[in-house]
Amino acid sequence: MMNRWVLCVACLGAIFAGAPCEGQTQPGATGATGAGGPAKLEIPKVSRDQVICFALYTVSNSTLKLTAQLYPLDAGETRTVRLDVKKDGQWVEVATTKVIEPGFTAPFRVEKWDSTKDHDYRVRHGADAVYAGRIRKDPVDKETIVVAAFTGNGNSDRGPRPDIIRNIKAQDPDLLFFSGDQVYDHGQHYASWLQFGRQFGEIIRDYPTITIPDDHDVGQGNLWGAGGSKRAATQAGDDGGYHWPTEFVNEVERAQTSHLPDPYEPQVLPIGIGVYYTQFNLGGISFAVIEDRKFKTGPKGLVPEQGPRPDHVNDPNYDRKSVDVPGAKLLGDKQEAFLEAWGKDWTGATMKVVLSQTIFANAAHVHGSLGGRLLADLDSNGWPQAGRNTAVSLMRKCFALHIGGDQHLATVIHHGIDDYGDANWSFCVPSIVNYYNRWWWPLVPSARPVSADLEMTGDYEDGFGNKLTMHAYANPRTDNDRAAGYGLVRLNKKDRSIRMECWPRHVDVTDPNARQYRGWPVTINQLDNYGKSAVAYLPTIQVRGAVDPVIQVADEGGEVVYTLRISGSSFRPKVFKQGTYTIHVGEGPTRKTLRGIKSLPPDQQRTITVDF
Repeated sequence: MMNRWVLCVACLGAIFAGAPCEGQTQPGATGATGAGGPAKLEIPKVSRDQVICFALYTVSNSTLKLTAQLYPLDAGETRTVRLDVKKDGQWVEVATTKVIEPGFTAPFRVEKWDSTKDHDYRVRHGADAVYAGRIRKDPVDKETIVVAAFTGNGNSDRGPRPDIIRNIKAQDPDLLFFSGDQVYDHGQHYASWLQFGRQFGEIIRDYPTITIPDDHDVGQGNLWGAGGSKRAATQAGDDGGYHWPTEFVNEVERAQTSHLPDPYEPQVLPIGIGVYYTQFNLGGISFAVIEDRKFKTGPKGLVPEQGPRPDHVNDPNYDRKSVDVPGAKLLGDKQEAFLEAWGKDWTGATMKVVLSQTIFANAAHVHGSLGGRLLADLDSNGWPQAGRNTAVSLMRKCFALHIGGDQHLATVIHHGIDDYGDANWSFCVPSIVNYYNRWWWPLVPSARPVSADLEMTGDYEDGFGNKLTMHAYANPRTDNDRAAGYGLVRLNKKDRSIRMECWPRHVDVTDPNARQYRGWPVTINQLDNYGKSAVAYLPTIQVRGAVDPVIQVADEGGEVVYTLRISGSSFRPKVFKQGTYTIHVGEGPTRKTLRGIKSLPPDQQRTITVDF
């Protein structure tokens, strides 16, 4: 019989003293900022030479997209904004655009962009306003591509972020990713978005940046977008849909996503909002940006309520299967089709990463305050289980790492579908400001702990029965800024290693004694992202005339098992049932196809040579 963890308020208070401060509640629970929260932001009045607050950019498929964010313009002021690039020591105007209101955004698009070199740029408005930065070249020549990831820029701390700015400049990543909740002031996105730009402008001006909105950005306590099919009745959003008017949601998405690479499949949803899910390559890494809340079904009226509200389960006798109801959506059909297609396309890519708002598990056991145990949270992407399993399955079919945020609890998880660890890994990064606390604290310890540094690691089921293996977590304490911080992911294209780092807010990374949160770093191999054990193997594919080719394995029915750019010129494909398979080697018009390849038991081997 396994020992039980003893969970009580006294133990938690002694070990993880970090309940929310008095008067702080879950964001959105009682209006714009929550009872006792900070006052609404005022939009500062700036001089006309400072009217450009900040700018965000990405480069994809030889197209630069840059959105400049302006302070309010006075009546009669020009609505034209110019973009200059320095060429041969001289500033050259390359594009002009019109300011879009409401929101005062100025989106630029420049095609035939030369991504092989750095470019100094400046955005200009009127006679005197100038905002300058650098558009970096595509780092395809770098062996290791570094992603800095953030979430939860809470409104309990309105001040600047000099610690993060200092650290990021020292660590010099290739991509910045803000997974959501950049803004917490419900219904007044614009003022808080300007604040976000003032806080992070010193780094986002010089680095390609992905920002995607989550629930608080669009003014809701939680978001089940229901495919944009209807309006939510309340800010709680559990009946599905968007609470605020279409114009407001479009303003938020225009500010935060109009600089992203073009949507994979542009569409207008029934209430008049668009989509932004997309793909792009940077430095030889293929990224998919998905919207894991926009198409999700609301639980109210659909699942039996077994707690104080439709999305919280507190009944210890509840049936997990009872909430996995037919018709409940997570990513939605079109977005699942996008992930399927993206996973098969390895053009210019060595490794794959999915970026989204949050991870596909319910990893937090204690919510909000000490003793606040929650058995299951339908706001997490552990629900609905069928949609969760589809999403995880699509990611593992291309050996993709998943990076997300939102949970107020940093974790590294190896996901499972049918068995522990048979799928891919995720890194949920810590909140920048963590004033609504969550803890990882299972009632029963794992029979297979996996870390010598942390006491509650190993195999578990979440509140929905989803299998997960916890490898690292950062529980909040009063002496660690409530486990606030950010994540760093290093993707090595040569040895295919993935190193996940978790940095506390109070650490100066330039200090030789700087330490990450206990349990980090965690390093895995790309192949670990399809952790399912082999039942059989196909013959070893030995390639001549090509290095690092793409190999795709399909079963007898034509269903793709997985697609991967291998490392080197030799690969022994694993399969998960005995049978006959098709193997595609290479890509484009030179791709070779091997049909009728019979699987072999693990103790048998043979080799097939493929010449290019």
